[in-house]
Amino acid sequence: MRTVVASIVGTLVLGVTNLAVCTAGTAVPAQSQTLPQSTAIPVRFEHSIDTKKAKAGDIVTAKTIQAVALPDGKSIAKGALLVGHVAALDVFHFDQTPYAHQKPSTLSIHFDRLQTGDAAIPVNLSVRAIADAIASEDATRPHYLDETDSVGTITLIGGTEFTPFDKMIQSDDGDAIGYNRKNGVFARLIATGHCGGTETEQSVAIFSPDACGVYGFAGDYLVENGQDGSGTFTLAAHGRSPKLYAGSTALLQVNETK
Repeated sequence: MRTVVASIVGTLVLGVTNLAVCTAGTAVPAQSQTLPQSTAIPVRFEHSIDTKKAKAGDIVTAKTIQAVALPDGKSIAKGALLVGHVAALDVFHFDQTPYAHQKPSTLSIHFDRLQTGDAAIPVNLSVRAIADAIASEDATRPHYLDETDSVGTITLIGGTEFTPFDKMIQSDDGDAIGYNRKNGVFARLIATGHCGGTETEQSVAIFSPDACGVYGFAGDYLVENGQDGSGTFTLAAHGRSPKLYAGSTALLQVNETK
């Protein structure tokens, strides 16, 4: 339903003792947890990253915006901290050479670890979908047609719509494609373009099951989404330097161990 990036698949081995996970709302320790291929992690960026001011190595943080579904009914809690860094950047400089092709400016980010409780879990992630702060905020609340509309409609990033009272989220054809639960929105990811689907239920939060690519950002685009195993994604822009504002969100997925 929007700009499409490559299909994202992956496996992450959480070989850290005492990982705090939640089962039925209760935190319990786990000796070793394995996230299945394509596990989705919806996050919100905690602070702005301006290509013109940032430098390589600067810390980047984001937090999970709902519980992340794990096997056996367990989950990583909402608010778990994802820590990364600016991997590289290229500030826009106008080339005044006659007829010069202007190089895009780029901002590359790599997430290194997921902090949950006292455990720091190494991660290798890629971006399935990313949305700017405005699109992200719009997807968190219902919108009303007029003064007679007392319920409103929530439009997820990617276009899927439902009312706050809907427990089941349906496609235009009436198929069940997701579920609105007390602890967030969950769905099987739907294949679209180059983004793959999943047979397992994932945490999608404010993203449509088929969300894939860049939403908002006024012309910014993904050069790389990290799915190649590097775990580094790159935003690019023509004619200016990209800026990732606080409040922007991303639907990340775990990369396959290679």
